[in-house]
Amino acid sequence: MSTSKILLIDDHSLFRTGLRVLICNGSQDIGVVEAASLEEAMRIAPAELHLILLDIKLQGLNGLEGIALLKRRWPRAPVIVLSADDAPDTAQRARERGAHSFISKSEVAENIFAEIRRVLRTAEEDVATLVHTQEKVRTNYTKPLLTPRQYEVLDLVCQGLSNKMIARRLDLSENTVRCHVQVVLTTLQVSNRSEAAFAARRKGLVN
Repeated sequence: MSTSKILLIDDHSLFRTGLRVLICNGSQDIGVVEAASLEEAMRIAPAELHLILLDIKLQGLNGLEGIALLKRRWPRAPVIVLSADDAPDTAQRARERGAHSFISKSEVAENIFAEIRRVLRTAEEDVATLVHTQEKVRTNYTKPLLTPRQYEVLDLVCQGLSNKMIARRLDLSENTVRCHVQVVLTTLQVSNRSEAAFAARRKGLVN
């Protein structure tokens, strides 16, 4: 099972330790990297993160001001703001600056952990959806929409057969073959049979 990597940024070492223990005891497939400030986080955190837990009141750059910086560095990692200041306007400002959600530090441990797991699960689903969409687009690009018969015609075109020879091989009229060839050329966006053969091999449509 792959490990989810969480970056925890908080300047109170006791709180960091307690939250890390809570997370690691609650799930063996989560790893936690700790940092006391945004500056330290930018130095030590790995290139890939799945979630960022961020306090607001930090030494140096505060959490609200640093959300944009974190989102630029790790655009796919949602940010959960953790703060002892649970005023509604504080949570609203955090979300306006790009935080995925807000948790008050006064929440019970079970609720904090449940929110962490929920956001991690949502992020994993978002990534899976993105990968599926990209794969679908890539597949649609490399696999032009042709009928099974047109794929047969394309394969024979790539073998160098003329329309007359293809017609005999597939038991079709020469005019029907000509129509299939024209559809193949249009679908592959090429102007002649040689270009069609080259494009088909480049896209992996024929052996």
